[in-house]
Amino acid sequence: MFSFFKNNPVKKLEDKRKKLLEEAMHTQRSGDLKAYALKMEMIDKLEKEIESLQSQERGRPR
Repeated sequence: MFSFFKNNPVKKLEDKRKKLLEEAMHTQRSGDLKAYALKMEMIDKLEKEIESLQSQERGRPR
């Protein structure tokens, strides 16, 4: 009934992923490829966590 009051962990992680992608782009353009690789690794971990949470939500009854 009041689901709009609940925090959405997937949305929060997607926002963090979007921010990291933008930072990674700027890092790559500045030529710091090591830092870029680290940011991309963090993004990959976030994507896996997002997929995991989404699959849990699909299996949960409403």
